[in-house]
Amino acid sequence: MPPVEPDFARHIIEHGTTEEDYGPRLAPPAHAAALADLGLPWPAGTAPIPVPLDLEPDPDDRLPSADVLVVTWTVDEVTALADVFTPGFDRKSWYRYARLFQSHYKPLIRDGAPARRANRLGSYFQADVAGVRLLLYKSELHLNQDGIRTAPGKATLPVKDMLRQLIDEVQPRLVITVGTAGATFPPDRVTTVNGMTCPPHELGDVMITRGAKFRLSQEFANEAFAHMAYHSEFSIPQTRLTAVNELLAVHAPKLREPGLGPPSTKYGWPTGGLVPGHTNTPNLLIDGRDFPAFHPMLSTDFFEFGTSTNGLEQEGCGVEMGDAVLGMVVEEMKAEGLPVPDWLVIRNASDPQINGKLPDRNDPSIHSAMRRKLDMQAHWAVWYYETYGYWTSVNSAIAVWAVVA
Repeated sequence: MPPVEPDFARHIIEHGTTEEDYGPRLAPPAHAAALADLGLPWPAGTAPIPVPLDLEPDPDDRLPSADVLVVTWTVDEVTALADVFTPGFDRKSWYRYARLFQSHYKPLIRDGAPARRANRLGSYFQADVAGVRLLLYKSELHLNQDGIRTAPGKATLPVKDMLRQLIDEVQPRLVITVGTAGATFPPDRVTTVNGMTCPPHELGDVMITRGAKFRLSQEFANEAFAHMAYHSEFSIPQTRLTAVNELLAVHAPKLREPGLGPPSTKYGWPTGGLVPGHTNTPNLLIDGRDFPAFHPMLSTDFFEFGTSTNGLEQEGCGVEMGDAVLGMVVEEMKAEGLPVPDWLVIRNASDPQINGKLPDRNDPSIHSAMRRKLDMQAHWAVWYYETYGYWTSVNSAIAVWAVVA
């Protein structure tokens, strides 16, 4: 029997999960506000204010309306979003949402998927920022976790139906998908893309783009949308850039990368014992200003990341697993003649571009039975997420604030 391949995508989605995450909503703990105080110096009148509902809704109820719908995907991402926008109401006290889950969605979701374990579509909470109402939503559906195979290279895609349902119920004027991504641009030098000189992308930087593109090569490889690209004409507000830089700097020390060296002293070590560590100063990187306009976020159906040798920076500004579904949903609504919201992708670099010279599972010098264990590129991509996923997600949450404030 062949060895079971590690599901790095699932590991990242569920990193930090507890059994309580799969259960009913919990009342917010009395100490949550103090624990979640990130000490961010919000400009006067712009601090996010959580807005609990007067009565706890039934999970089958429709979502309330809001000006902006914000969708995130992993445990680290929703923890950061809650700490920034709903202090005092942690992710476990967000309202559960399961509308049509049993009748429509469950038959489209394969056994073992996160949504089946949670028995719901997601969870949500509301917040106000400078008079703008946000509905913050954590999805339990995921492009590469849910699908039931319907033909070679084809599968069900329930997350598409969910996004359409969210838009129909919330009626937002703007939809933002937010969270972590693998950086594609080099962290140590400028790069030319489509004739434009682009700055480095470091751990903790935040990419804001109006583009999303599918890069599907496995379970959705034969779908008509497998390589489709989408873009939004939304005009990205930039009036809060100075304030953003001040806010991003508050927790920059949390992004300190340690000094590194070989795993054993039998290897030659650098002078001084370690390659020096590095503290990053996170930046906001915006399409049309820091990289080409509409340069897309890449949505894959497997765990992929940017490396120094795979050239993904020429194709997109980051790699994740789902944003292009939002672009597809909006385009389909437009084709139906329906009013559509603007949309935006905000992703933080939870792992920098990985060294492509490290061995990976395709390295012919590694015995085939050991390749999945000695895939050092995947090892470091996962290590970065486990170590920095939460704090980099705080940065993308701050970027959401900058757009809506």
